This record gives sequence, C-alpha cells and structure tokens, in this order.
Amino acid sequence: RRNQKMAARPPVVSTRDASVVGQTLSAATVNYENLPQLLSSGGAARNLEDTGINPQQKIFHNPPVAVLYEEALRNEKGTRIAANGAMVALSGQKTGRSPKDKRVVDEATTRADIWWGPVNIKLDEKSFLVNRERAIDYLNLQEQLYIVDGYAGWDEKYRLKVRIVCSRAYHALFMRNMLVRPTDEELANFGKPEFTIYNAGSFPANRFVQGMSSSCSVAIDFARAEMVILGTQYAGEMKKGILTVMMYLMPKKGQLCLHSSCNEGKDGVTLFFGLSGTGKTTLSADPARALIGDDEHVWTDDGVFNVEGGCYAKCIGLSRKAEPEIYDAVRFGAIVENVVMDEEKREIDYNDDSLTQNTRCAYPLDFIPNAKLPAVTGHPSNVVLLTCDAFGVLPPVAKLTKGQTMYHFISGYTAKVAGTEEGVTEPLPTFSACFGGPFLVWHPTKYAEMLAEKLEKHTCNAWLLNTGWVGGAAGMEGSHRISLKHTRAMVDAINNGELNKVPTKKMEGTGLEIPQECPGVPSDVLFPWKNWKDEKAYRETLNKLSAKFRDNFAKYADKASAEVKAADPTDW
Repeated sequence: RRNQKMAARPPVVSTRDASVVGQTLSAATVNYENLPQLLSSGGAARNLEDTGINPQQKIFHNPPVAVLYEEALRNEKGTRIAANGAMVALSGQKTGRSPKDKRVVDEATTRADIWWGPVNIKLDEKSFLVNRERAIDYLNLQEQLYIVDGYAGWDEKYRLKVRIVCSRAYHALFMRNMLVRPTDEELANFGKPEFTIYNAGSFPANRFVQGMSSSCSVAIDFARAEMVILGTQYAGEMKKGILTVMMYLMPKKGQLCLHSSCNEGKDGVTLFFGLSGTGKTTLSADPARALIGDDEHVWTDDGVFNVEGGCYAKCIGLSRKAEPEIYDAVRFGAIVENVVMDEEKREIDYNDDSLTQNTRCAYPLDFIPNAKLPAVTGHPSNVVLLTCDAFGVLPPVAKLTKGQTMYHFISGYTAKVAGTEEGVTEPLPTFSACFGGPFLVWHPTKYAEMLAEKLEKHTCNAWLLNTGWVGGAAGMEGSHRISLKHTRAMVDAINNGELNKVPTKKMEGTGLEIPQECPGVPSDVLFPWKNWKDEKAYRETLNKLSAKFRDNFAKYADKASAEVKAADPTDW
C-alpha cells in the first residue's frame, strides 16, 4: 500500500519549470489543488541520493515563507496567524527539549573524543539505523515533505552545509529562520549537504529498540553526519542538534564553539554566556550596539561568527517597553510557539503560560534593526558570565581572574525559583557545564582551556553578572529581581571600560572582586549582604550555596588545574 501511495503522488513542480514559466495563472485556469506545487519555487528536489527519501513525492524544496504559511494553515491543526502577522504553531505534547532521550552513536572514529555519560548517552549503530529507517518510512508516507537547505555558520571558512527533511511546514519555517540563508546562487550550487536532520517527530520511536528510554528519540551519528528525530515535535531539538554538531566539529578544527550571545559597539565586542532565563538574549539586543547573535557562536583565530541565521527568544512576559527589538521582531515570517491568543483580536497574550512557561519565537536575524550582517566580528574585549541567582547572595557584578573565569565557566551556575511541588521551599540550583551542558560533546575542561587561551591571547576581561534577586532569596519578604535598568547600566560600564577602572573589594568566601561603584547603580545594590535584613541569614544562605558549588565542581576537579581549583568558594 505504501508503494502504491507513493507512486500515485505527483512530482515537485516549481515556477521555474519550463511547463509553467510565462503562463498566467488565473481563477479560470488554475487547479487549486495543485497550486501549492506551482508556487513552491523550490524546484525539483535535488541530491536525495542515499537518503531513502522518495524523490517522486510532493516535496517543497526551499519554499518561500508565504508557501510555508499556506501549508501550515492547510495541514497542521492549531496553526493560526496572529494579528502581528507571525505564524502561531503548536509543538504538541513536548514543549521543550528532551535531554534524557538524546543519544550519540558509539562508533570507532569518534569514540575517543566524546565525553560519555548522562549528556552523551551511547547508542549502538544498529539501533540508530533502525530509527533512521523508521523515520524515513514515515516521511515517505506523508502527503507532502519539506526540505530546507542552509548553513550553520556565517564564516565561509568554517560554515557547514545543513539539510532539514521534515513533514511539518512549521519545522521547515523554523529552520529556514534559524539556519544561515544561502543566496539564490548558493542554493543553485548547494550540492550534497554535510549534515542532514531527518525530523519525523510526529511519529514515535519504538520503545523496544535497544537504547530507547521512551517513545521519544533524538539521535546523532557523527560518522554518518546525520540526526534522526522521533516522538517530539518541539522544533528546538533541531536548533540544539546543530549546536551539538558544531560543539564537536569546531574544537576538532581548533576553534571554540560557545553557547553565548554576542554584540559589538565602538568600544569593542562582548560575549555573554548564560543559561535560559539569565538575560543572554535580552542583554545582547542592545539598541546602541550591533547584534552578532543571541545564542550560538564560534571564536576562531580570526574573531567571532554567529552559527545561526536567526534568533530564538523566550516570549513569556515579553513587552515592547522592556524588549522593544524582540517585541517588534514578532511579525510576518516569524514563528511563535505554544502561545495563547485572544480569539477575536488574534493578539498574543505573552503573559499567559497555560500551555507552557517555555513560549518562544524564532525570527530571522535581519528582523533586528541593528543586527550586523554578515554576522561576523572581531575578537572580544569582554566576556560576561551570566547567572540568575535566586538565592540572592551573589553580587550583581564582579571582575573575575583567569582561574575564577574557568571555574565559573565550567560550573555554569544559575538558580530557579522553587516550584509548586510539595516540600520544595527554596530556590533550586542548576549547574550546566560551560553554560551549555546538554550540548557539549568533548569534556568541559577542553572548552574551558580553549577559552582561557583566547582570553589571555586577546587581553580580554571577564565578568560575573548576576541578574537574579537582591534583598533576600526569591520568595522572601523584601526580596526582588535586580532591575533591568541597573543590569543594563552595569553592562554599559563593562562595555565602555568604566568598570575596569573602578577599585574593587574582595568578597569573603567567594573571593570575587566587587567594583565599589558603577555609574547608574546605587552603591548598596552592589554588595548583596547590605540588602538583607538579617546578615546572619545571608551568610548561612551563601555558605549553603558555596557547598553546592563545591559538590558540583568535584565532578571535574580531576582534570582541572590548581589555579582553577583555587577558585572553589569557602565558607564565610
């Protein structure tokens, strides 16, 4: 039945096919059922050899945005257009990544490179091929497929040719936005991709395949240069899959891939490291500076380039007043995930988290007015390690030594507000190595050592910036989140060099050097213990957090230098 179904499908047609070029499409002559094919403008699907994908299917190869809108509205339940013109899509049961279902193929050519463990869980080659076959069989049974070609990386010297094969227009538009878009000439000569993602996320994995832990599977085979997705429709799996690939390939070429945002101004380039919710995207979108990118970069021998062609911003609580550049980027061509809209006005309610806290928007980089294109820049003069400390004990800003930089980079600390579960009464610490633990392939110390070499070679300053709570831990009476206005003032002082000139005071226990003043920031804000009503409670909370730092770092201490281990905090 499957062969009969595939044989009955029409081939790809485009506006460049000789049979339709020059013809006038009118209401009297057009077969509207075939209209999507006529308007796909991707041309016949090319270079599908060895993929298993049936080239005679109805395939939209590199279709324009408008066609993807039409396809999503026609075929994907729950897809709508918001009043601002953005496509609103639903990702199904999964509204975030599934790190416990990520697998990496254990094979001879890459085995010795990989940091095996809970981040990179082994999968045998046979199981990968079973999942690949399952995904391709599913894709070949669909009424239509979408293929998107693009680059990972703006620097032509290091960029990777990537192909996405998927069954949802939502996924195709997402990756059209997130990959670096080739020119028409580059698409015409794209050739075979260097890495391919088969996204059959609407179809579950077989839980009885060896190595599977659920009906969801996100598997990478570096030797085959392929990724297979089953059982999750969350688009972010593709984006982070490409980051994982670059996290492996770039260090192998001697270049440092980083989970970071980046911008540049007249006073230099700044890199921001941080986990979700720490302000990495918000702080890099500065109207006074050119945006290089909001999430993934490579620091090369020549400077820094953005891996992506777009941005993937959190939408929860989004407002024009707080984040005007991001707010205005949500328009036609952007895709917004899992948000709630007013049924009559079709306006998005960014404060409604009834579907998920992880509402997101993916938009092309050029939707940000001050984005620099191509997204390539020079060597950074500052790196900022962001944390959102919900314990309320870390200083809003501190200057870091080389050893402290490596220590806090490897630790990758932030904290989340306590949830609603019974018994959870205090903030929850999160440690993610190199501020991107789920995406690391090599051991964290490899990335940290490469970063230290870069900082020293290019005389780059390093800072810890806390965007979390002051006056107490989250939920305590009198505590509040550090104002964005004050945080931006600190970042401005870092960028223009003013903070580097200010005398510092060493903080007990942590050894962090706190600037004694900062333009635009009240001095008492800079010293966290001064904002607590009970200094004894402050010290107890700080010591508790310091113990968690020490426990976490013990996992990496065997490969860390004495200089890095000396940054372990002690009790105050």
